[in-house]
Amino acid sequence: MKKRVLEKLLSLRNELGRTGLAALGLLVAAALFYKGALEPLQARNRLLSSQLASHAGRAAPGQPEGGNPAGAGKLETFYSYLSRAETPTDWLAKLYGIGKATGVDLQSGSYRTQAAAANAGRLERYEIVLPVSGSYLQLRDFLRRTLTEIPVLSLDQMTLKREGRNDGAVQAELRMTLHTVKP
Repeated sequence: MKKRVLEKLLSLRNELGRTGLAALGLLVAAALFYKGALEPLQARNRLLSSQLASHAGRAAPGQPEGGNPAGAGKLETFYSYLSRAETPTDWLAKLYGIGKATGVDLQSGSYRTQAAAANAGRLERYEIVLPVSGSYLQLRDFLRRTLTEIPVLSLDQMTLKREGRNDGAVQAELRMTLHTVKP
């Protein structure tokens, strides 16, 4: 039996020639490479994709999207946090009161609604530009109290300027955004 198999292999070798044997060797090498290198990488890719999908709160690739109650719950929690009984004018009055309480001189500020994108959702954003002046400690106390007492306000930019080296007063321009939910 061994002799017969050996004869068949030798005849196959003679029929294929050098080029055929080289091609057969390349096929075997490709199969070994696929088994040894590509299959483990594909398995790792599937594992990482499923972990990413679970962390991102989305459906895994190949699964239908839309059935994500956990993500919807987080979004509703976010909206409920921003839903307050106060109106933007109430928040501005509170901002003015904090300025008076901390001794910061509030100058004439402005606020406007930011242009909403087509799919902006339920959020309304009011951009507030507020020039203020006071000592460094007063400004720091004003910002600390403002961001604590008005939780729907974010500080976007602050520009500080001092007229002279020995001048104790600091001029600042604060750019803030008031985030509210549309009624």
